[in-house]
Amino acid sequence: MKLTKFTHACIRLEKVGRVLVLDPGVFSETGEALRGADAILVTHEHADHFDADAISASLSADPALLVYAPAGVAASLRGKAPDAADRVLDAEPDTSFDVAGFGIRSFGGQHALIHPHIPVVANIGFLVEENVYHPGDSFIVPDGIAVQTLLVPIHAPWSKTAEVIDFVTSVRAPVAFQIHDGLLNENGLGFAESHVQRIGARYGTEFRHLAAGESVEV
Repeated sequence: MKLTKFTHACIRLEKVGRVLVLDPGVFSETGEALRGADAILVTHEHADHFDADAISASLSADPALLVYAPAGVAASLRGKAPDAADRVLDAEPDTSFDVAGFGIRSFGGQHALIHPHIPVVANIGFLVEENVYHPGDSFIVPDGIAVQTLLVPIHAPWSKTAEVIDFVTSVRAPVAFQIHDGLLNENGLGFAESHVQRIGARYGTEFRHLAAGESVEV
């Protein structure tokens, strides 16, 4: 598969002419990321992962486009794009399904805690083709699965660097790339990634930084 990273948490996957996009949010280049997409997966409702206007516009423009998202996200999207309501499907944790030629497994169920005063929302991590794992805003480790390519939320209001490292060393994927990096400047990003790269290597994970717009084969 070809994996392309966009700003922050958005990932585009391409395989034999089919396109799957995960978490096209308001910080990302959604026009480019969603071009020609066959399906979209949304992990949770926060705007940095879910650009409701861009996704609803894509649904209206493409009568074949499918979206899977947690029930609350899906319901709000059906309200914005009623003409495409039957193509917006609820995603649940601990399930398997196929969409646009990609095999998907789902994990988790809720967003990591930001603060007790901030409500916890639904969050679903997606494993694509038994290979690429996008956890959304969580550190849920898929059980019984050997993840091949890990997408690491490198920085967030709900995490600290120690937890990021623990996540990487728990999953132990051979390869890892950063996501959720849109809130850091170059100094902060370099600092966080250096720890993940150094310690992750001890546990068999090769961590590599991807620039926005950069593509790799996975």
